[in-house]
Amino acid sequence: MPLSRAFPLAGVAALAATAAQAETITVATVNNNDMVIMQSLSDAFEQSHPDITLDWVVLEENVLRQRMTTDIATGGGQFDVMTIGTYEVPIWAERGWLTPLDDLPASYQADDLLKSVRDGLSDDDGVLNALPFYAESSMLYYRKDLFEQAGIEMPEQPTWQQVHDWAAELNDPDNETYGICLRGKPGWGENMAFVSTLVNTFGGRWFDMDWEPQIDSPAWQEAISFYVDLLDSYGPPGASSNGFNENLALFSRGNCAMWVDATSAAGKLYNPEESTVADQLGFAPAPVAETPKGSHWLWSWALAIPASSDAKDAAREFITWATSQDYVELVGEREGWTSVPPGTRVSTYENPEYQQAAPFAGFVLDAIQGADPRDSSLEPNPYVGVQFVGIPEFQSVGTQVGQMVASALTGETTIEQALQAAQRATRRTMERAGYFD
Repeated sequence: MPLSRAFPLAGVAALAATAAQAETITVATVNNNDMVIMQSLSDAFEQSHPDITLDWVVLEENVLRQRMTTDIATGGGQFDVMTIGTYEVPIWAERGWLTPLDDLPASYQADDLLKSVRDGLSDDDGVLNALPFYAESSMLYYRKDLFEQAGIEMPEQPTWQQVHDWAAELNDPDNETYGICLRGKPGWGENMAFVSTLVNTFGGRWFDMDWEPQIDSPAWQEAISFYVDLLDSYGPPGASSNGFNENLALFSRGNCAMWVDATSAAGKLYNPEESTVADQLGFAPAPVAETPKGSHWLWSWALAIPASSDAKDAAREFITWATSQDYVELVGEREGWTSVPPGTRVSTYENPEYQQAAPFAGFVLDAIQGADPRDSSLEPNPYVGVQFVGIPEFQSVGTQVGQMVASALTGETTIEQALQAAQRATRRTMERAGYFD
């Protein structure tokens, strides 16, 4: 065989052998916009890591959480990378379910991570158990054109009563523009992420210092009554089915005069290719009622490696790439700077290109740094968390209460009945878990 033909064939054989030896890692993630971008850019990772192949499992938030929780609790080993949050990381790490990330390369620049975000994903010794992909607080989005037409001026700190009055004035269902959009889809990370902050600012809390549930308290009654009335009167049809992604779509199409939700939506809403209201987008702090405490949340979606993975080294390569400064630069170059993962790195907020493209950058950074998960309610509470309670039982408790709040929103039960049922169910769960003598 001539040498000129032998070398190409040998090269093909080598490539085939490399492909055959490539290690496949299964990445479980949520179908939020930033994660969809991550998946679309994963070719860059695979090109620089030809020995690693990515297999994606992208699911709706509630379904994702259910599948991952079942898998990790049973040691199933179905996933090599899990997208989990500030709630799960400390609980799962304490149980030995996550792989500690105590040997990150210097090039990763872990000190560049925002302290509040890093602390939420680290153990008491400062060892990270997951790497933050993006972080968020919550804020009020509004359409400046509608506000200007109505002669409404947004104050520096809006109140919920003002939001109610503005929603009434701006509601125009005949033209498919609704006064306000809020989460209604049941789930501890869906409707209860928002509802918990509403309860906080109305002066409520999940538990008192003896772990007695407070869900049938006057503050909860007032907050849920306000929420149900607001959405029933001025929200879009089918609000009880709308979570983060559904409301994001509604607002970006111009169907909402206001929306209170995650700061992470700002980049998509400011992108004229993604949003019809990009040039009319205004923003303000999350509204307050009785107290500013706990009025806006703190959350990080992070990438973790389950202890049950048999491809930990390859998984580590991927998560350090996907949460690195280089990845932020890649997104900025390919997708535009409004699309980079927010809330994780100091360098992102110091980047002039990001500052120019994202007028919300400083505002979001202040909101993230201003949320205090250790002081989230007017009266003292025994837990860590703003929009969740940092105990293993909360996943069950929050889901149950979320379903009951949704039943009040749809009118299947009265608000009083829903909260009394939620109180009883939560009390039973806490009693069975041994919180009471």
